[in-house]
Amino acid sequence: MNGFFEFFISAFLFVGLFFEVFLLLTFFDAEAKRRRRTKPDGNFPTVAVIVPCYNEENTIARTVESLLALEYPKDKLKIVLVNDGSDDTTAQAISLYSSYANIKIIHKKNGGKYTALNAGILATESEFIAVLDADSFVSPEALKEIMAHFDHERVGAVIAALSIWNPRSFLEKLQQAEYLLAIAFRHVLSAVNGLYVTPGTLSVFRRQVFEELGTFVLAHNSEDMEIAMRMQKAGWRIVNAPHARVYTKAPGTLPKLVRQRTRWMTGLMQNGFDYRAMYGNPRYGALGMLTLPFSTFAVVGIIVVSFLTVIQTGSWLSDFIRNALAVPFSFTFHVSSFSFDWFFLPLNTVVILGALAILILFVRMCAGAILSNTKPSVGMGIVWYVPFYGLIAPVWIIRAVADVALGIRRSWR
Repeated sequence: MNGFFEFFISAFLFVGLFFEVFLLLTFFDAEAKRRRRTKPDGNFPTVAVIVPCYNEENTIARTVESLLALEYPKDKLKIVLVNDGSDDTTAQAISLYSSYANIKIIHKKNGGKYTALNAGILATESEFIAVLDADSFVSPEALKEIMAHFDHERVGAVIAALSIWNPRSFLEKLQQAEYLLAIAFRHVLSAVNGLYVTPGTLSVFRRQVFEELGTFVLAHNSEDMEIAMRMQKAGWRIVNAPHARVYTKAPGTLPKLVRQRTRWMTGLMQNGFDYRAMYGNPRYGALGMLTLPFSTFAVVGIIVVSFLTVIQTGSWLSDFIRNALAVPFSFTFHVSSFSFDWFFLPLNTVVILGALAILILFVRMCAGAILSNTKPSVGMGIVWYVPFYGLIAPVWIIRAVADVALGIRRSWR
């Protein structure tokens, strides 16, 4: 068992390290460098920002105020607030903005986020359609930064760099560390056209995309993944604006975090199955040959590693207890002196590959922090990211796999 355990862990770490090195090298690719240097060029087409709202009474005002503060020509910007049948005071909260000339308010029966987005699309005629969750807040320059990246007719969508809003608790700082990884991850994948999601936290689309491919669909409660894969399949390009800052409220408790990530993983697996023809298909470049296959490998690998770790740990504990019981009990305790010698450090393939993977992971976090100009207040979150997520991530991954296998559909919240 020990030999098989070490072999599988080594293989898993080797493939993971290969992917990490690929991401790190691509960070210095010419296209990635060009995207980092791209600046607003003074070209400001018409944009409609659609904000779907369902029971967002606590955040919608801040979201709208952040949109009103955008450094974008007011005559070119339309804000569409879609109340999707909220049963709290969201309707009253957005009604306070009914007098604003560039704000349109729509009330509809609850039908799900994708129906709210589609209602907003149909209510506007702008050249570009932006999507923003009602618990997210944009920086003043975000939209200008995004629009500068529509520099080719086949760029169909541009996504922003997402951070946690005002992280204070330990859990929020852990998530901020994760989001730093995501900032660098999406920036690098953008350089090789490997993005497979257009997050609801400020993604901007050409209207032509919806006219050509249709609007949002239910898509397993992950319409942002489905529309991205649909676009990639049709030959549209999705890029990242690394300096366009957007902030979102993080889940404040562990159960909420697990529930959110379970939904994300479920959406990835189900949409991935719907678009399975793209996996391993060279027609889709890095997306088909590397990004999508590795996402599947990571899910399977993490599950297998978790089970092997549990089995191996149980074996070690069993051996320890059996050996302890074989030693005669004594009330006398002897504490030997302790000295550390680097010579006796147990270096093997697993330790070396693991250390390299963690090192590159931290480098990518630092790259994300530099790209997003994030303050170093999340330092301890970065330190604790690997051990914490190493224990918790398998929970939502296994839960998501079980939900997909058993056909369980969980609520949005």
